[in-house]
Amino acid sequence: MRKKQGELKKSLGSFDVFSIASGAMISSGLFILPAIAFTKTGPAVILSYLLAAIFVIPAMFSKAELATAMPKSGGTYFFVDRSLGSLFGTFAGLANWFSLSLKTSFALVGIGVFIAPLISDSPEMVKIVAIGFALFFAILNISSIKHGGRFQIVFVMTLISLLLFFIFSGIRSIRIEHFTPFEPFGPMSVFSTAGMIFISFGGLTKIACVAEEVKKPGKSIPRGMFSAFFVVTLLYVLAVFVTVGVLPGSEFSATLTPLSTAANRFLGKPGFFAMEIAALLAFLTTANAGIMAASRDPMAMSRDNLLPGFFSRINIKTGTPVLSILFTSSMMILFITVLDLEQLVKVASTMKLLLFTMVNIALVFMRASRMSSYKPKFHAPLAPYLQIAGAIVYIILIFNMGKLPLIMTGGFFLFATAWYLLYSKRRINKDSALLRVVERITSKDIRSSGLAEELREILIKRDDIIEDRFDTIIREAHIFDIEGKADLEDLFDALADGLSPRLGVPKEEIITLLREREAQSTTAIHPGLAIPHIVVDGTGQFDIMVIRSKEGIFYGEGIAPVHIVFALAGSRDERNFHLQALMAIAQIVQNPDFFNNWVKADSTEDLLNLILLAERSRRGDV
Repeated sequence: MRKKQGELKKSLGSFDVFSIASGAMISSGLFILPAIAFTKTGPAVILSYLLAAIFVIPAMFSKAELATAMPKSGGTYFFVDRSLGSLFGTFAGLANWFSLSLKTSFALVGIGVFIAPLISDSPEMVKIVAIGFALFFAILNISSIKHGGRFQIVFVMTLISLLLFFIFSGIRSIRIEHFTPFEPFGPMSVFSTAGMIFISFGGLTKIACVAEEVKKPGKSIPRGMFSAFFVVTLLYVLAVFVTVGVLPGSEFSATLTPLSTAANRFLGKPGFFAMEIAALLAFLTTANAGIMAASRDPMAMSRDNLLPGFFSRINIKTGTPVLSILFTSSMMILFITVLDLEQLVKVASTMKLLLFTMVNIALVFMRASRMSSYKPKFHAPLAPYLQIAGAIVYIILIFNMGKLPLIMTGGFFLFATAWYLLYSKRRINKDSALLRVVERITSKDIRSSGLAEELREILIKRDDIIEDRFDTIIREAHIFDIEGKADLEDLFDALADGLSPRLGVPKEEIITLLREREAQSTTAIHPGLAIPHIVVDGTGQFDIMVIRSKEGIFYGEGIAPVHIVFALAGSRDERNFHLQALMAIAQIVQNPDFFNNWVKADSTEDLLNLILLAERSRRGDV
């Protein structure tokens, strides 16, 4: 079926997620950075890589949870915007786009460095090759994200195969004496170097930017992201271990391509060229994943009226944001042409650390909001303590980046603030998890429901829920709380007040019908649950009222207080649907923790979400 304007195609599976995340991580962080890191830590650089992997765990868990709860394009932007508000969301969106674009430009230049000497000795050839590949990846991603995903799979699998070949071939050439002294610069050098290496793992969470295009995101995103983390961490540590064991310290420090140099030592020229090809593949996969992910930030911000509307246009045929991809690729070409990328990559890294901090805080506030429509498929373990600890570590690493990155990041935040103020008047009014927490602390009278409704619609799409007639009626149903103590007559009076104008039946007649039905047998069918139901005159009549009583409605001696009431009223010709509605209610209340969540829900909007998002079988148009 063809997609409507504005919809993205769900084309990516778990293996695509793994390949995008893996390819986004393995590039200069493995093929160039070890030599720089070795000069700061010596052989203990192995521990720095392992420690950097540990540092990324809080952000990885946070993004996995947020992406399964809100699988929307824009990733970090969307999470921060919906949790901390649109000002921080604007900064997150622009900063994430800028950071990804710069790092992708750096990868494109890396491609040029490897390929340009094969074509010409001209210094300009590096940039020409980089621009050429920027255009190639732009066209590839415009044609279909599925094509970009397939490209990523082939290149990542080849890259991993070459790295495994390097590791297993080099183990036999390791010399123990190369590992002593293990920490020549002291333990603190391991920590500080881990902060520099940490950015090598930043690509792991890029997949969140294209979460909207992932099939079964609740399973595919955590599965692909975690497998990429374990595989790449293992490759990083083992490859660096082999390189340290093969190369003498003086030789390791003197080269900018340590893996290629090590391969040349134990495999000769074929090994050297194999690692050069692997490095090129690493830059190719990083560039492809970067364009794919970065282009979704302008699209997501455009949807919220924080950027011009043309960024959110989706090509009906390809299902891709063509103009957003072209704009992002054009900016990368501009960066390649005019900027000193090596200095700006440090600024981009500072922003990435700040974004990871904001993502951790976003998860804390999303959980604290206690919205019933926030239902991630993956739950981050040890939250919120792990996220708080992660945010503290990231802030420490940010201050270790130096003054210039901090000053430039601060300037970027001021720019984002000015941009937000310029576009805030055009923005669709949305609330946030932060606002929901404030509302819970202050007054329920000012509570908004925009975010809860948006999350509900996201979950309906995420879980491919095709709403049936019961859902339609529940959406329009009268849902309310009975405050304080109440008995059966109070309940009947409240039901009659609500049903009478909706059904066109006198209030007294509804009360009489409810009493007669209750006299036949109690409608309190389960401890805490009652389903009073009546038959009214006419045809095509059916309505549902839903009531909650936190203190419990007294239903009679020997009957547990009723906290949940589903009242059904319909004409005789709706008997079949009446039975189907009873079946739907039975499935809803049997969901784990339904009763507990029902009593704790903050608002009737949350009650509605508990009903609509509960797992049950649906029969389509019944």
